[in-house]
Order: sequence, then C-alpha cells, then structure tokens
Amino acid sequence: MKSVRVSAPATVSNVCCGFDVLGFAVDAPADEVIVSVADGEGVEITNISGDQGRLPREATRNTASAAVLSLLAAQRLTVKVELELIKNLPLGSGMGSSGASAAAALVGVNQLLNLNLSRHELIPHAMYAENMACGASHADNVAPALLGGFVAIRSYNPLDVISIPIGLTLYCTLVHPALEVRTADARQALNPVVPLKDMVAQNGNMAGLIVGLTQGDADLISRSLHDVVAEPVRAKFLPGLFEMKTIARNAGALGAGISGSGPTIFALSRDEKTAWRTGQLLQQHFSTHHLPSECYVSVINPQGTKVL
Repeated sequence: MKSVRVSAPATVSNVCCGFDVLGFAVDAPADEVIVSVADGEGVEITNISGDQGRLPREATRNTASAAVLSLLAAQRLTVKVELELIKNLPLGSGMGSSGASAAAALVGVNQLLNLNLSRHELIPHAMYAENMACGASHADNVAPALLGGFVAIRSYNPLDVISIPIGLTLYCTLVHPALEVRTADARQALNPVVPLKDMVAQNGNMAGLIVGLTQGDADLISRSLHDVVAEPVRAKFLPGLFEMKTIARNAGALGAGISGSGPTIFALSRDEKTAWRTGQLLQQHFSTHHLPSECYVSVINPQGTKVL
C-alpha cells in the first residue's frame, strides 16, 4: 500500500462583494487527509476523526470521496483508494470545510497515481463534490484551497479561474462562533433577482477590491469591502452582523464580512496586532449573545493544499 498525507487550508469565499467568484486561502485551520492506494477497486473512507460522527462514510455522499470518484471516472482508472479524514475545520462554519477535504483527497490521489494533473485541472472534480454537498457547483472555496492565494472565478462555463497577485501583506482574522449555518440554507435564502442598482454597486466594489489588491492600495480595499447582495439577506443568520462590521473597522481592520455562508466572520488587517485585536473584540460581541467562539489569525496562504 502506498500512502500520502495532505493538508488543505480553510478558505474565505465571497469576500463581501465577490459572491461565488472571489476567495482566498489562509494558513489555519486546515484539514488533513491520508490517501492510500491498495489492491482492488473503488473508493473507501476508512476513518473520520474530528467530526463527532456527523459526516457520511458512504463514498458517494462525502465530498472527499466524491471528488476522487469524479477524478477516477474522468481518468478511466480502476484502482482502490482509501481515505482517512482528519477534520480540523468545524462543520457548517463558512470556512470551506467540505472543499478542504475534497482538495486534499484530490492532491493526494494525483500524486500517488502519478497523474501529473495541474491544480487547475483538479478544480472541476472538487466542484462536483461541492455540488453534491450543497446543490451548487461553486469554486470560490475549492479553487483557493487548491491554488492558494487570492483567486477570482471569471467564468463558470467555461471554467476560468484566475490567481490575483497581491501587492501588500494582509492578515486575516477568522472568528467562528458556536453556531452552524448550512450552506444550502444560506444559498436558498438569497434573492433570485438582483436590482440593477445593486448589480452596479456590487460590480464597482468587486473591481475596486481587485485593483486594490493588485496595486497594494489598502484604502481602496477598505472602501470596496461592502456587499449589497448576499450579506443583507444572510444577516438574519448572525446576531449583530452590521454591528460587528463596524466593530472591526473601529479596531483598525480594513473591513469585515461573512466568511462564505457563515457563521464565521472574517476581517482583513494590515498588521498582526490589529488582526488579533479585531478578533478579540468580535469574540466579545459574540459573548454578549452567549456564544463562545474561536479566533484564528494568519496571513493569506500562497501555497494552498500541500503534501506533508
């Protein structure tokens, strides 16, 4: 039996103004998957730790194994793949937990079977798993998890994923309260039609954010971290969302918003001290609602999924 251990990071998707098209990877937390190739055929999950027994073990229902099944079918391979999942990302957190497992499993299989596929070529199989998990083939978690850094999905059909160069150092704060928001529920709550004025405002913010990142313009990034499409609707899932956005800015952060579909709140800052201070104040806010929380601070992860 051949085995490899792979780590895939948490990710922040949407990034306020980039619903389904913007995302970035962080350093911590991260999921791990031990991928093994054995005699026989099929995909089997041999063990999952850290999920409190909640994740499905069936190969067609778990995102890690579903992604591998998609990859093996596309490559017309008949082999036996065994997966052991170590879940360090909380479930339903908005930090890309399902996408991280899929990314780690795909990178492991790609290496063990010497497929020599690029990370971009693995993205559709991770998207297949995301669709199985929440009913939408979005790539704004799995793409940064696989590629690292900050990415934009210019198009889904055909798929066109672009890495965005960043011209300044940014620290990300993630505060995860003891809540769970199902991605499928958060997506279902969204309005199917967006008013023209909101589309114009959202496009302007997204353009400003991307230009601010590439030019290293912190003020432009700060002005652009606003969402008029998803967050106003999803605020009902989080106690005091807009108050928390104000708290983060008053602490010195460039801006804050919902990470993915929530309930985790992310904030971007220019230095580590500000990032930690922002996290502490956001945790204090959650505590006033009798919600314990966890706080993580890291720079944007340029590598993404890695073989340990």
